Amino acid sequence: MKQLGLVFLFLVIGCHNPSRFSKEALSEKFVSISQQDVTFQNILKKHQGNKILIDIWASWCRDCILTLPDLKKIQQENPKVHFVFLSLDKSKERWIKAIDRLKIIGDHYYMAEGKKGAFGRFLGLWWIPRYVVVDEFGEITLFKATKITSKNILKALKIK
Repeated sequence: MKQLGLVFLFLVIGCHNPSRFSKEALSEKFVSISQQDVTFQNILKKHQGNKILIDIWASWCRDCILTLPDLKKIQQENPKVHFVFLSLDKSKERWIKAIDRLKIIGDHYYMAEGKKGAFGRFLGLWWIPRYVVVDEFGEITLFKATKITSKNILKALKIK
């Protein structure tokens, strides 16, 4: 009986796919490439009215780097989609150098609180890369994808 309860709890937690970001996640501060603090809510506000692909990555993440060609292809095929990159790099200097070296085009922010901050906890962030898609109305249409080639990402990005 106890095992059945644990399985049920795991399924409920594992299926957690919210349609909106929590107040705490929206309030978390990130660092812009110009070294300004900005809340996640203001990042979303900047892209309001557009589909957004959020890519949580780091320059030390092998999978993140290996999938960049696929991500860049998606960018070319979806010019109306806004791309927001949130970095879990160990230092701001490495993060900024990696953006330039890898020629990653989009809106870039450093996750000052890392995966243990309110935003990371909201996502249940344990693996990167991690992709989230937000629609034109601020609704989360894809909460959890770890492969940029996922058909779910392409489906969520489809422009109406």
